[in-house]
Amino acid sequence: MTPFATRLHEAVRRKGTPALVGLDPRFDLLPPPVVESARAQASADANSLKAAAFEEFCLRIIDVVAPLVPAVKPQAAFFEELGPAGSSALARVMVRARQAGLIVIADGKRGDIGSTAEAYARGWIAGEDRDAAPWAADALTVNAYLGRDTLQPFVDVARERGGGVYVLVRTSNAGAGAFQDLDVGGRSVYRHVAAVVEELAAATADADGFGLVGAVVGATWPRELAELRAAMAHAPLLVPGYGSQGAGAADVAGAFRSDGLGTLVNSSRAINFAWLEEPYRDEYGPDRWEDAVEAATRRMIADLQSVLPAVS
Repeated sequence: MTPFATRLHEAVRRKGTPALVGLDPRFDLLPPPVVESARAQASADANSLKAAAFEEFCLRIIDVVAPLVPAVKPQAAFFEELGPAGSSALARVMVRARQAGLIVIADGKRGDIGSTAEAYARGWIAGEDRDAAPWAADALTVNAYLGRDTLQPFVDVARERGGGVYVLVRTSNAGAGAFQDLDVGGRSVYRHVAAVVEELAAATADADGFGLVGAVVGATWPRELAELRAAMAHAPLLVPGYGSQGAGAADVAGAFRSDGLGTLVNSSRAINFAWLEEPYRDEYGPDRWEDAVEAATRRMIADLQSVLPAVS
């Protein structure tokens, strides 16, 4: 079984970029041609219509970005809001992404203990073999609020299947500090979580020195991001906050090792809905929204390349 971090970094080297495209469909922001297509094929049920539109939208994004980036991150919540129709659409989106050769990180933020945590892990983390779980994710985001025993079932299943786990450590939202910055025994809560992540990552490290347990650390906290890279030397990082949340390439530079490995930088809205923003709105418009997705993705890749070490 090939370790998750090994497969991840092979994909990063192959594409020459750590750019990660989030799949965050919002019905009110979809290009009109996608909505019209869904109306023509879906039932009158509103959730089925939205699910059909989300599926087409994400599949077409996958077709555009698969040659450019190593990974995508579907946000489960937008699909789950639609009930069974949305969940079925998400499952098909994840399979298509795997078929396209992309690493799939399911953004589900699951977290529980004992047999419940194991059930989440076995349901979501397929790992190397996309058919090993109902949801075809290479890796899953998890919430460790219930404690270390929250993580172990996810780690065990990920190790068994060649999958990965990304633990919420220092999130990108403005209110993160309300809990994460609390001082406990001379260290912030997020530094306590980071210490556990590093211990678990080091115990599962591959030849490149990275384990199957990673951390979610927001680009909106660049000083903490650099500190946490040093504190979690063996943990792959997933960095949200680039693009629409205001962070730029310079803010994520501290997340990388000198060989350009160790981190994926996520952009969702700025790529998904690039056709709504300048400079793409006037140039492409709704009928060429896929061209806007490609242009925004290429712009992100070039932006990251301007400040990050070359992948080696």
